[in-house]
Amino acid sequence: MSGDPIRPSERPPIDVDERRRLGERLHVFTQVFEPPLGNDSGPTFAVKDLIDVAGVPTGGGGKVPLATCPAAHATVVQRLLDAGYGAVGKTHTVELAFGGWGTNRAVGAPWNPWDAKVRRAPGGSSSGSAVAVAAGLCDVALGTDTGGSVRIPAAASGVVGLKPGRGLVPTRGVHDLAPSLDTVGTLARSVPEAARMLAAISGPDGGSARRGPFDAEAALATQVGGGRVAALPLEAMPTVHPDIAELYRQTLTRLEALGVKVEPAVTPRPFSDYFLPNGWLMSAEGWRVRGAHIQAHGEEMDPWVRQRFEAGRGVSDAELAGAQAQRAEAQARFGAWMAPYAALVSPTAPIPAPPIAEVDETVSPFSALTRAANYLDLPAASVPMGLTREGLPAGFQIMGRTGDEATVVALAAAFERLSGWNGRMPDLSGFA
Repeated sequence: MSGDPIRPSERPPIDVDERRRLGERLHVFTQVFEPPLGNDSGPTFAVKDLIDVAGVPTGGGGKVPLATCPAAHATVVQRLLDAGYGAVGKTHTVELAFGGWGTNRAVGAPWNPWDAKVRRAPGGSSSGSAVAVAAGLCDVALGTDTGGSVRIPAAASGVVGLKPGRGLVPTRGVHDLAPSLDTVGTLARSVPEAARMLAAISGPDGGSARRGPFDAEAALATQVGGGRVAALPLEAMPTVHPDIAELYRQTLTRLEALGVKVEPAVTPRPFSDYFLPNGWLMSAEGWRVRGAHIQAHGEEMDPWVRQRFEAGRGVSDAELAGAQAQRAEAQARFGAWMAPYAALVSPTAPIPAPPIAEVDETVSPFSALTRAANYLDLPAASVPMGLTREGLPAGFQIMGRTGDEATVVALAAAFERLSGWNGRMPDLSGFA
């Protein structure tokens, strides 16, 4: 491992040269902005390279850009600049955002900063954004989440990942994977930072965003004692790594110490039943969005990513409409079940980050517990819940009721205050 984790206060402020050097070592940025765009003395943010920045190619994680020279910033980028943030660069992503491991055979994957000796999966698809935050190369970062793509890399990199429900954050200037599942989320080293960033990018835009704006301060001030939380039992999950299982048990005990009533969850359908339909929709909608690009440039793509898209090639309009009708029924049934609970909780991922050389692209354990939130359109967060015995981060997932980002943030902030994590960062001396 890279050594014992450090506190942010123990690390000196990063300058442009250090950001460039360490960013290259960790393979984080597709481009570093020198100086930062916007306020060079405000909080800094990085932009997943699926989101437009005016005049900067949007690579989408591939060799062929999705946009060579966008005319305008994506709405979320513009709102952060207007709020006094400064953009420091664009970050690597899984190609076309379709993958949870964080691998990228087209342009290379970021290095998980928690192990300088063994290259480990950073989690995807917002891999570079999570690594940039974890390594202190920026304060916060933008990501997108279609099946866990904010929460998975947050868990693997030891940071906070916050995914809102749909309709809260504008998607203009954000390149689609699966339009009915996609959301824009935030990554940060603390829940308050992630929540305040969400507040800055939220609110109606006359298009995809109809709700909000999100009130971060009210959510952060909300007391959680007395609330009921459903906890997914370990036996209802795929095989969970023993260290993550133990951290999860400790986390549930800490929630009870907050006065939260933790109850075993018996979800309307086995939790795994929400995994495959979400993946099917990603392929079906993804082919409709990216089919022309893949047909034109497929030979230059990661073959595993291309294969995932091509799985949706033959889906008919009638089949897609039927799948969306089944999804609406599942959402209604799950919403009724969730009504008495403040949240449903689980580990974010059942395993810690494996060596990238051992990744099996035919399976998706990293997203086994995250896809449900997209399929059911639930807000969700991943908060660090500790380190395994190997010194690798593990994430705790909090899924809220439809449209209730405030309770997710309140619970995440309350747990964070009790967890003792306090924004710990990896020791980066091994990357010198």
